[in-house]
Amino acid sequence: MSQFELILASSSQTRKDLMDRLGLDYHCISPDIDESVQGETQADDLAKRLAYEKAHVISKQYPNAIVIGSDQVAWREHAPDDFIGKPLTVENAIQQLQANSGNTVFFSTGLSVQHAASDFEITLVEHYQVKFRQLSLAEIKRYIAVDQPLHCAGSFKCERLGISLFEKMIGNDQTTLMGLPMIQLCKILRQFGINVP
Repeated sequence: MSQFELILASSSQTRKDLMDRLGLDYHCISPDIDESVQGETQADDLAKRLAYEKAHVISKQYPNAIVIGSDQVAWREHAPDDFIGKPLTVENAIQQLQANSGNTVFFSTGLSVQHAASDFEITLVEHYQVKFRQLSLAEIKRYIAVDQPLHCAGSFKCERLGISLFEKMIGNDQTTLMGLPMIQLCKILRQFGINVP
């Protein structure tokens, strides 16, 4: 049992599901930050700033808690400054998946762990790549109808049927693609004496 309160600075169900894997007591608080681009031209810079700000906002309110913030930015090969956002509509999701078809999509996932009371802060970026197979319009429409990936950057859920869209996945930690790099998070939590496992 940890003596630290753990807070996930997120309202994402996928991130909650990943945290649940650890079997630790924690709770979620959604940070209210501006997620728009503020001059960043590289996905790493944007993902890092947003992860830091999410954790920082909550950490100021709960200085004795260990606060975990994370954010993800996606882009296609040869276009590192053209960030792929959440589609929000079926039409946008169709367009995103048509653009992804046959291409490699890169993901920069920022992770920030902060404990204000001890001035502890680590913010890093992990990377993952997905090579999409050639997708027909009928496949795209069927996929969107099943998974409803309208709030997912790139218009897919790899933990569900989205896996059927890929030719291959490249990276050290699949949870990076899901939006919370768990290998790095566990490594940081162990620095606080939190047993995982």
